[in-house]
Amino acid sequence: MRTRRGISYPKVNNICCEKRRRDGNILGEKMIQSRKRFKSSSGTPVVTLSGQCDFLDTLPDDIVLFILAKLGATAGCPSDFVSVLSTCKRLNALGVHSLVLSKASPKAFAFKSENWSESAHRFLKQCSDAGNVEACYTLGMIRFYCLQNRGSGASLMAKAAINSHAPALYALAVIQFNGSGGSKTDKDLRAGVALCARAAFLGHIDALRELGHCLQEGYGVRQNIVEGRRFLVQANARELAAVLSTTPSVLMSGNWLTWNPLPHLRHGNVVGPGCPLLSDFGCNVPAPEPHPSNRFLTDWFSDKVLAPGLRLCSHAGCGRPETRKHEFRRCSVCGAVNYCSRACQALDWRMRHKMECRQAERWVNDGDGEDNGNVNDDDGMVVES
Repeated sequence: MRTRRGISYPKVNNICCEKRRRDGNILGEKMIQSRKRFKSSSGTPVVTLSGQCDFLDTLPDDIVLFILAKLGATAGCPSDFVSVLSTCKRLNALGVHSLVLSKASPKAFAFKSENWSESAHRFLKQCSDAGNVEACYTLGMIRFYCLQNRGSGASLMAKAAINSHAPALYALAVIQFNGSGGSKTDKDLRAGVALCARAAFLGHIDALRELGHCLQEGYGVRQNIVEGRRFLVQANARELAAVLSTTPSVLMSGNWLTWNPLPHLRHGNVVGPGCPLLSDFGCNVPAPEPHPSNRFLTDWFSDKVLAPGLRLCSHAGCGRPETRKHEFRRCSVCGAVNYCSRACQALDWRMRHKMECRQAERWVNDGDGEDNGNVNDDDGMVVES
């Protein structure tokens, strides 16, 4: 091909095609012998010990931050994220940047209780300081219940609740209902109902169930049986929808809609009017996966001895301990189990306790408790009607 001035481009046959090295270097000899060196984001030439270029250091910081933020948001366990931070000094420095930590997923800092250390505590604190609401809630639960730092733990949960974090709102509601960290007179039922209503508005299933029982019983709010039952139906519907959306295989199984009448219904002892609801009678939905903070609490107190007279919530997916004697409510039928909330009681009743609950003559040492008469006669059965 010729230009206007008659200068022709070099022919293809005259172009010398340089062969690539056989040692696996895809850049070829021409690039290796080039005078122009690769430079890092700081402007200094990047050469490894073998004489080759380190292409990671040629990337700008904003691209590396974007990659690390994506990694933290999709991490399945703490090691997926922490192992990258130990690769080099640059990744270690950029990995703890606020832009990265603010987007870290709950699984990225879901440490097991046996792996808890000062470094894990410091990492969670860095995530919470970066504005990660899940880290604020998780660290708040750990400090409030495990480390017994009530003020700091409640403050972190409140920080998450301000950002409309539904589990944090519900956790604060449980603290207000029970007066956790204080005496019985520190209970604030109206504040608990308000926090529970806010969490229920955000779609929290346990908060919907708790608010429904409060409205039905007039506990901290004016009694409204119809409205309370509506919240209970909504809680069951959301619970079933969550199971079907996460595990659609249950639709193919034949036992998810089996009818299993409970023992107290077989004997004609039906408590309250109305028909049975989905998760409590009609649908055998599996237990929801506990939050990483509740799993941490369960593992933390599984191998520790509580102070004399203190008990754990009997629901396996909760892990909350009492902060004073007789803080939690007991089953009014057998008195052998206790719960921090009506939501935990309903879940444990459906999954386990309905098979072993038996009428007891009298609870042992029930005269010195603060809160034994806190529940109605149907609490052991948890008929949501």
